[in-house]
Amino acid sequence: MRAPKRIIVKLGTGVLTSEGGQLNAGRISAVCGEIAELRQSGTEVLVVSSGAVGLGMHAMGLSRRPRELTKRQACAAIGQSRLMQVWQEAFSPFNLTAAQVLLTHDDLRVRNRYLGVQETLRQIGAYGAVPVINENDTVSAAEIKFGDNDTLSAMVASLVSADLLIILSTAPGLIDLKGTGKVVPIVEKITPEIEAMAGGTTSETAVGGMVSKLTAAKIANRAGCGVFIASGSEPAIISRLLGGAGPGTFFVPSGLPLEAKKRWIAYFQRPTGTIQVDIRAAQALRNGGRSLLAVGVTGTDGSFEAGDVVNIAGPDGAPFARGKSAYGSVQIKALLGKKDVVVVHRNDLALL
Repeated sequence: MRAPKRIIVKLGTGVLTSEGGQLNAGRISAVCGEIAELRQSGTEVLVVSSGAVGLGMHAMGLSRRPRELTKRQACAAIGQSRLMQVWQEAFSPFNLTAAQVLLTHDDLRVRNRYLGVQETLRQIGAYGAVPVINENDTVSAAEIKFGDNDTLSAMVASLVSADLLIILSTAPGLIDLKGTGKVVPIVEKITPEIEAMAGGTTSETAVGGMVSKLTAAKIANRAGCGVFIASGSEPAIISRLLGGAGPGTFFVPSGLPLEAKKRWIAYFQRPTGTIQVDIRAAQALRNGGRSLLAVGVTGTDGSFEAGDVVNIAGPDGAPFARGKSAYGSVQIKALLGKKDVVVVHRNDLALL
């Protein structure tokens, strides 16, 4: 594998902590050493780090992840400063500076904020610092949450056009539990059979599991980014993966990557409604790279305004595309059947 220009390293709570909920300082130090070596070879590295809630739980003597949102937010507030302190102490022997970046989904969903985060991360790299990115769990509520840091890491990979996303977990990779029982070394396409291999998590401090990692791999692959899932307990795992000798699963990028704006439409949004289309319009969008005309629209679902991002669903009701609507839901109903009205322009439409 050629030396990557830019990689994302995501570390889950299970990798960062040892039994009892305390940070595994030795493991973090080893990862920082590998990052320092990559930096010296010319590779830019961004870190996505879980652990704030888990550290807050440990500080407060909690053995179970709180169910109440405000209690989880409080744990995140208590644990985040501890998390960053450990990262900075681990980077200091290598003369590297950690830069804390806390994000909510809205920071990447709203276009001008998305571009602002992109430029900030570029400037952090220009200063020679290492971004340590985490969801802003202290303020995140359901409507602005990413859901898990696997998804966040994939969005960051797409945002900065990373070559590789390395997800370090307690799992050694994607395990074929229904077949060989061994780690699947390479996944060329995430099929329903591959998805059936995934499972959730039973950890009291973590969220996600293999399901969320496959979702992250889909997002990153569509951005032209390769994805490794490997065990964070393996020694020198990052350099071994990059050298082709590391145990884990590699997800191959799928075809030509979507352009940046279409990735933003496809994966960074929470659609406010759905435009339903007939079979001819669905085929034209899927195969012809066409704009969606009002003549192909059969109806709408939900209330949305002009400029909102919406799902586009075929006759079977399943969304197959996402786009920025030129009209609101009420206006569209009045335009049904018109041949010369563009409802979603092809430049504002992305196939899922």
